Order: sequence, then structure tokens, then C-alpha cells
Amino acid sequence: VHLVESGGDLVQPGGSLRLSCAPSGFSASSNTMRWYRQAPGKEREFVAGISSIGITSYANSVKGRFTISRDNAKNVVYLQMNSLKSEDTAVYYCYAPSFNSWGQGTQVTVSS
Repeated sequence: VHLVESGGDLVQPGGSLRLSCAPSGFSASSNTMRWYRQAPGKEREFVAGISSIGITSYANSVKGRFTISRDNAKNVVYLQMNSLKSEDTAVYYCYAPSFNSWGQGTQVTVSS
């Protein structure tokens, strides 16, 4: 079981990014998948989740700005991030709770 995130970058406030999480060894469509983030000096926090039946959930801080989705054919989970703020700066991690498996993380920096 392995998770690989990609898509992190430096972006200006108000900009958008799309993160990808590609699992190997299992099907994302059959499992709950989550995104977490960890900012410098802070604890890792939940960002968004999608259940095996497509129910989504979000942290209040990102609700209305971020969207989690899944492409079952490609076996990829996405996190679309819009209206980015400086406080969204963090390392973003993909997590599969059924396997207690974390990705290596991808850095998102929001700065002008």
C-alpha cells in the first residue's frame, strides 16, 4: 500500500491549485480517503475526506473553497483548492484510514 501526492506549488493569494493522490495496492473508489495538512509549528489537521460512497466532508476553514473528488478510472483522489490564503500554506498529506497509510506530502505555499 502506497500513496503518492503531487501538485504542490507556490501560488499567490487568491489563486488555485489541484493536488493529486495516487494510491497503489488498493482502490481509492472502495475506501475512504482523506487530506490533511501540517503548517510549520502546528499539528497535522484534517482538511477534507471522501467516503467509499462519495460522501464528502470538510474542515470549516476550507469549506466553500476546497473540493475533494475522485477519478475511479484513474484511481486518483484530488483536492481542488480555490481562493487560497496565506494560512493555507502547509505540507498536504493524503491518508487512507483503512490501511493507516500516509503519503510523503506535497508542499503548498501561498505567498505574494
